[in-house]
Amino acid sequence: MKAKQNKFPNTDLKSQKNKYILVAGLGKSGFSIAQFLNTRGFNVLVTDIDSSKKKKAQQLEKQGIKTEIGFHKLETFENAEKIVTSPGIPLNFKYFKRALEKKVPIIGELDLVAEYIKQPIIAITGTNGKTTVTCMITEMLKASGFKVFTGGNIGIPLLEYFNEKEKKDIIVAEVSSFQLDTVFKFAPKVALLLNITRDHLDRYTDLKAYAGSKWSIFKNQTHKDTAIINNDIYMCEKEISKLKSKCVFFGKKTKKNGFKGCIIESDKIRIYDKTFNQDKEEILDISNFHLKGMHNRENIAASCLAVLAVGGTIKGIKKGLENFSGLSHRIEYVKTINGVEYYNDSKATNPDAVLRALESFKDNIILIMGGKEKNTDFSYIRDIVKKKVKKIIVIGEAKQKIAKSLSLVCEIFFADSMKHAVNKAFQLGIKKDIVLLSPACASFDMYENYAQRGHDFVKHIKALKRK
Repeated sequence: MKAKQNKFPNTDLKSQKNKYILVAGLGKSGFSIAQFLNTRGFNVLVTDIDSSKKKKAQQLEKQGIKTEIGFHKLETFENAEKIVTSPGIPLNFKYFKRALEKKVPIIGELDLVAEYIKQPIIAITGTNGKTTVTCMITEMLKASGFKVFTGGNIGIPLLEYFNEKEKKDIIVAEVSSFQLDTVFKFAPKVALLLNITRDHLDRYTDLKAYAGSKWSIFKNQTHKDTAIINNDIYMCEKEISKLKSKCVFFGKKTKKNGFKGCIIESDKIRIYDKTFNQDKEEILDISNFHLKGMHNRENIAASCLAVLAVGGTIKGIKKGLENFSGLSHRIEYVKTINGVEYYNDSKATNPDAVLRALESFKDNIILIMGGKEKNTDFSYIRDIVKKKVKKIIVIGEAKQKIAKSLSLVCEIFFADSMKHAVNKAFQLGIKKDIVLLSPACASFDMYENYAQRGHDFVKHIKALKRK
């Protein structure tokens, strides 16, 4: 669904009677957007159907921003000069449809960023690995001497950049498919597409629609910009032919004639000469890198290319990797009890993330799965579960669906809570087993977010007593 590509008017909208910018949604990004527009003289109205947002709304009202909380009014949408939406609201929302019929443009935070932020932007998207790569690139750039602002889907709204005390050299932005759905001008200097696997099919009609959203990260780039793409990605050849930007690649595939990018060779990353006009091939030894899994090698490869694309150095890349300690809730080691190792992978909110986690271990895995599913096909991991998992403990809304998908290849146990699941894993585990929380689901049926779920898992592990 396309929205009209109008720029924000240069005039002060407060001087235009009854005209206002409508901010739809009062999450972190909506709050930031409302404040940003208000300080620039726009007449702002914020709406959110969630009545629990009233305290946040009161903060905005003290700044002169009007709010409508706990309800939506159709006329509020139809009479707006422009709508800036939060990523959590789908474009097929009925009031958005009516607003578009009235020719009211709808954009998201990324197009505000395109309008106001003039620093070069590195934008990262993909089904999995976005936050890891965002943080990895940040460390590498800092070690290369750049001043960096990091934000976006990582939890810090990009418009918070304007609250920084000093100007930065570069912006590193994690970008979700939901954010990309409302992009019409956003054109990052460097854009990365890490991977595409089935996810968010409760919002998108099919994988093709979801993939199309991901590929749109490149659509406004020019020949002066760089697209960094996983060799093995869905719809790769077809979509690459449409791009105007310079394309470089990473992955496990062998070199082709004229290949630009890097190849992962076991514990080495080979960066081919001429990729960024360097005069020699570079080989990065990652044998001592502490994070598990091929997916983390792919993350390193993608990060290296992004840093080199903006003038970073191999020395800075190596130093940045040394400084990068990994992120919480991503195959995070917790504790060993009675010879059983416990790992927290709460961030694994789809089956592909679970697949990558399981690939990081040999076998003898007791897997804790479940939560709020997103029209998910759990049979995607059936083969690797059969090969590596000895028992599955299921929790949350999706537990029956998971059991139905995987019970023929693995013994299933049901748990009513995380505490129950951890205690069951403790009871079942023997020396050299791995207990892995890797849910393949969102957390919202039981927790506010994946981090709260991970913390709960860790809390109950630390409460266990040795047998």
